Amino acid sequence: MNRYPLWKYLVLVIAFLIGALYSLPNFFGEAPAVQVSSSKVTIKIDEPLVARVNAALDAAKIQPDFVQLEGGSIKARFADTDTQIKAKDAITAALNKDPAEPTYIVALNLLSRSPQWLAKLHAFPMYLGLDLRGGVHFLMQVDMKAALTKKAEALTGDVRSLLRDKNVRHAGITRDGNTVRIAFREAETRKAAQDVLNVQLPDLQWAEAADGENLALVGTLKPLAQKAVQDAALKQNITTLHNRVNELGTSEPVIQQQGADRIVVQLPGVQDTARAKDIIGRTATLEMRMVDDSVEAQAALSGSGPVPFGDERYMDRQYGPIIVKRQVILTGDNLNDAQPGFDENHQPSVNLTVDAKGARIMKEVSRENIGKRMAILLFEKGKGEVVTAPRINSELGANFRISGAMGVQEAADTALLLRAGSLAAPMEIIEERTIGPSLGAENIAKGIHSVIGGFLAVAAFMCLYYMMFGLFSALALGFNLLLVVAVLSMLQATLSLPGMAAIALVLGMAIDANVLINERVREELRGGASPQVAINLGYERAFATILDSNVTTLIAGLALLAFGSGPVKGFAVVHCLGILTSMFSSVVFSRALVNLWYGRQKKLKSVSIGQVWKPAPDSPGTPEATEPTADKA
Repeated sequence: MNRYPLWKYLVLVIAFLIGALYSLPNFFGEAPAVQVSSSKVTIKIDEPLVARVNAALDAAKIQPDFVQLEGGSIKARFADTDTQIKAKDAITAALNKDPAEPTYIVALNLLSRSPQWLAKLHAFPMYLGLDLRGGVHFLMQVDMKAALTKKAEALTGDVRSLLRDKNVRHAGITRDGNTVRIAFREAETRKAAQDVLNVQLPDLQWAEAADGENLALVGTLKPLAQKAVQDAALKQNITTLHNRVNELGTSEPVIQQQGADRIVVQLPGVQDTARAKDIIGRTATLEMRMVDDSVEAQAALSGSGPVPFGDERYMDRQYGPIIVKRQVILTGDNLNDAQPGFDENHQPSVNLTVDAKGARIMKEVSRENIGKRMAILLFEKGKGEVVTAPRINSELGANFRISGAMGVQEAADTALLLRAGSLAAPMEIIEERTIGPSLGAENIAKGIHSVIGGFLAVAAFMCLYYMMFGLFSALALGFNLLLVVAVLSMLQATLSLPGMAAIALVLGMAIDANVLINERVREELRGGASPQVAINLGYERAFATILDSNVTTLIAGLALLAFGSGPVKGFAVVHCLGILTSMFSSVVFSRALVNLWYGRQKKLKSVSIGQVWKPAPDSPGTPEATEPTADKA
């Protein structure tokens, strides 16, 4: 009756071993480390750079635990903070010859102390949040005025193209702030232009005005259009920050919206605030411009003449100096996708996809400039660099290809640069906060003490009140805690202080299922059932109540997970996982322990489940009298 088949015991043993293996890395703590990343997206982090880092450490007689290439950065772990700081200075001196123009970002960080054999088994510790691990917190303000101005500039170009396509003559188009002003000499022409613009550009509200001796149309962004522009700018900036920070290999960054025009950025584990600002500052903007191949431009390149008016001089990362025109054809806002591929000659290429507006512009520009070159520029920290400058061979549309003298890896890198996107509006840091690793360690200690204290208090109560069944419940509770930690580690979830509070809460909730089971077994014993039958019925009849209570609690947890954010979401993740693991541990694991202890005894006479109050035999004058009896092993 109270026996499990062998396969169930094997499943529980496997679950225990997996839980122990994947929770083990969390007990080693963290060690100081140095992280090396590129200061420009055009500079790659590769194996030869790992050799340079090792050589720099050897020259400084510094012995690291290891130096490895991980993601888009190199990480070196050390025994203590003094060695970490010396290593940072040595690596910085070796890699950045010009401190004013650093090629690489060398930042302080923290890495797990877990051995490498666990990493080879893909057993990693949980990510720790900013409040537990330490790191930096930035609150960034998005310049919404600049976003609206950028939109007005784009609309000014659209107005010029539309009026030219419709053969509507005008006396000039100018932009004043966020308004577009068009001058006309005749009222009929103004009326025709207004009809066209009202249909083609619904985001602008047009009004007639006077412009000296001429007539004018003044277009302003509608309130709904302004809000849409601001929302889109905020979302694009968040996406771009995610792309840039993720490329740097920062573990579990938090980048989320706060209010209407602010973004919160948290980088756990980063100890160097100045370097963290460099990481945040690595937000690039993308522009496409035509290359100037005129005689004057060639003279400027050779040094025998000035840069022509309306042109600018930039560096091409492959071919050196290049002269491009100031006029911007497209920006990263119009680029939908960039993927590496191969052209018709089976040469590596980059396949680009732009939006409808970009397709129209590319069609017009390419038709007029076949045989000429178009440069793709990437701007970082106010400095621009030409990523590539392909030649236009035919009329282009929404989908076109960049090909030329590039390898497969270079094509993939170029696609990544273009796909990473650009900032829709500039941002500035209005608040910064640093949480040191010592404060994080203190928070971890307090959190661990609260979890252990809660566990010991619950286990002691259960053992005193339910005797042997209380011990089984305490062991099931420990198994549940092991599973929660293991699942969070396997999912590489981020644990914060609210998450540790959720673990403590889960322990109290998980024991509730065993209380229901134990009380149900007691009830069956009071009803006169034999111990074996009481155990069987206790588990079976308590299961429906346990399922109902856990499902309703899980619904509340899923609501927090769906609608919460930040600390609330972290709490909800641990809460939901704890409910699922408690169902398994409280019912299946505790039943396995009971079956192992009592299931082998065919003539079981009593069980150790604490005090069981049975009704006493009816006697005259005391129909409800009871006497206490105890069933003990």
